[in-house]
Amino acid sequence: MAFDEIPQHFKQWELSTTQGIDGLKLVEDASIGQVGDEEVVVEMYAASLNFLDLWVAKGGHPGMLDLDNNPGLITGCDGAGVVKAVGSAVNYFTAGDKVVTYLISHIADDEKVDFTKVGASIGIATNGTLTQYGKFHVSNLVHAPKELSFEQAATLPCSALTAYNALFGLRGRQVEKDQWVLVQGTGGVSVAGLQIALAVGAHVVATTSSAEKAAKLKSLGAESVINYRETPEFGLPARELTPNKAGFDHVLDVGGEITIGESVKAVKTDGVVTTIGLVGGPTEKQVPIMAASHHSCIVRGIVAGTRQQMRELVAFVDEVGLKPALDDVEFGIEQVREAYWRQEKQQHFSKVIIKLRN
Repeated sequence: MAFDEIPQHFKQWELSTTQGIDGLKLVEDASIGQVGDEEVVVEMYAASLNFLDLWVAKGGHPGMLDLDNNPGLITGCDGAGVVKAVGSAVNYFTAGDKVVTYLISHIADDEKVDFTKVGASIGIATNGTLTQYGKFHVSNLVHAPKELSFEQAATLPCSALTAYNALFGLRGRQVEKDQWVLVQGTGGVSVAGLQIALAVGAHVVATTSSAEKAAKLKSLGAESVINYRETPEFGLPARELTPNKAGFDHVLDVGGEITIGESVKAVKTDGVVTTIGLVGGPTEKQVPIMAASHHSCIVRGIVAGTRQQMRELVAFVDEVGLKPALDDVEFGIEQVREAYWRQEKQQHFSKVIIKLRN
């Protein structure tokens, strides 16, 4: 498609304030504007939501968002679509390529992401994915898996990449067949971690808050599920489920301060606890750093993953035929606020999906 064939007007969601979900505004006469030499125009078909997107709508970290100098910011960091046009300096993509987004632009393929770089990501510093036509720097895109739907592919950029990094990113400690993995909850990272671990033949135990979600986790292949509302101190009970009660090779900790103590109790000697998020919220509990020493384990903090890991994830998905789990409720482009509310209330399972085409 030539640049002049891109529709003059289309729909997108912009952040007008940082006072919460009500600050999201649907714009029905958006236009693509001028396209730079290193930019790519993508017809977006699907997006998925992350905890990060809620955080951004509420203002994020002080000083991170500057809507005065970046009015009409398009939100969303995860999405999938088809390349429609490329700038004159772009040779890695061509029209017709199926692509997914990558969070950070202008960094090397193997450069690790930390929290200081999150403020430079799409949907925060530059326009994101909640649009029918997106304009991205070439470094914000990678080729999508061949066999996934747009909705499935849209789950990969943040959550699945983070899970992949947790399980494969530490040299010499990559997840292997017959190892044991503990995942927490039913959000995007945890469900992706479960599916990735199962794909290599690992055993997975999960925690969740309801019988309904426990049934879904078991249907995906979890061997056991612990209800953390009934058993908030789940670390030792989970450990007892492993062979010889030795503990887990990998623990994906998404609760932060509220769960890290239990994660350390559950991990085996020389195992890895990967700290990923803070969805559990703040707590007055002290983070048990010395407990990690007493257990002789590795506690590793990560933020998403590198662009090279994103490409490895795509290759992994193609190789093993992984089909990402999706939430049962899908939303259209007019229902983005409703999608955000579902994410905030934690009513979802895995990833909340927004279809951007009618």
